[in-house]
Amino acid sequence: MSLVSDAKKAVALVRKAVRSRSAVKDVRRTLAARPQHPRFHYRVAVYFADGAVNMYQMRQWYKPLAELAKIWPVVVLSRATTGAQALLAEDAPPVAFVPTVRDLERFVAEQDIRVVLYVNQNTRNFQMFRYGRRWHVFINHGESDKMYMTTNQYKAYDYALIAGDAARERLSRVLWDYDVDRRAIAIGRPQADHYSGRLAYTPDDRTVVLYAPTWEGDRPSAHYGSIVTHGEALIGALLASKRHRVIYRPHPRSGVVVPEYGDADKRIIAAIAAANAADPSAQHVYDNGPDLGWQLSAADVAIVDISAMVYDRLAADKPLMITRPVDPAAAIDTHGYLSACEWLDAADAPSIIAETDRVLNDPEAVERLERWVRHYFGDTSPGAATERFHDAVRRLMDEWDDWYARSVVESEDDEPDPDEAELDDAGES
Repeated sequence: MSLVSDAKKAVALVRKAVRSRSAVKDVRRTLAARPQHPRFHYRVAVYFADGAVNMYQMRQWYKPLAELAKIWPVVVLSRATTGAQALLAEDAPPVAFVPTVRDLERFVAEQDIRVVLYVNQNTRNFQMFRYGRRWHVFINHGESDKMYMTTNQYKAYDYALIAGDAARERLSRVLWDYDVDRRAIAIGRPQADHYSGRLAYTPDDRTVVLYAPTWEGDRPSAHYGSIVTHGEALIGALLASKRHRVIYRPHPRSGVVVPEYGDADKRIIAAIAAANAADPSAQHVYDNGPDLGWQLSAADVAIVDISAMVYDRLAADKPLMITRPVDPAAAIDTHGYLSACEWLDAADAPSIIAETDRVLNDPEAVERLERWVRHYFGDTSPGAATERFHDAVRRLMDEWDDWYARSVVESEDDEPDPDEAELDDAGES
């Protein structure tokens, strides 16, 4: 049996290698058919070593990077084949496919890259860190109060572009001997200036409620999913209302661990379809599309679980409620916004109409939300975050010029004096 098993594994490995080589050829063929990258053209690079599974980390930066490229040309250094395939098929910045270190070296040598941006903490980032005389900058792929946001890996980068005061306090509290004031630059959330997607309904006088639950989680500390505990009850109440519209955007992994969550998800989708059939003017929306943005901007109230959606919605500067986990083992970080958010208990889910009216019309709730929005993202007026993003890169470019000028002077100082060189040669003879 062992020999048979080993043989099957060997065959699987060979097939995987063949598919991988074929995919690499496909990417190179696609790029060969496109205009070649101009030499010494790009000033900013986004290093992305992940495959298609983590493309959400890149997609949210497409539009901010497109704006940045109007000032400094931007290229994505893609290391993984499936990631490159996805980038080439989407509205991404120009892509350089550099699967090997040799490919990476060759491309870097032919460009004038001065700032390298990183959207995640892939261990292959270290293969890019070897290049000095350019700034390595962590920009992340979201804002939250999760442990990921205070990893000691921040110290590996020259700088980090953070959202605001909450991130600064978080880093100061957790990281030892890290100069937050010098190395962390607050820019807000530029993605919020470029929400993607189009409205899936015709606006009217209905109050639009976004319900975006996460999945059930794979361990007690991550049991944040609310579809079973809150979802059916609150959706049922909203669908019964003639003055509300539902946008239901569940996590795609709902039900992968606990089938009950998948069953509840299906019942909610069916209930939305039935409500629309009974009253086509309601235009309730079941949303499972790739675009995330229009929902956050359009909804009058959002109901989300503990997840990155909390902070995505917070950046939109609009009312939200967070479902309180029923499982007492679910971990809740009360250092930040979750210490003062608008909680929705499972027992209150059937009364969601009254709850949404409260957060929309309670002056104290509105003022509290504004205070936390400023704390996490600073100025959220249209274009403000984009301007800060550009200012941050401009600062890095100016610092690059300063250091480059300094290095040129130092290299000239290191050149041997001709007279001294002659004396040295004479001494040697």
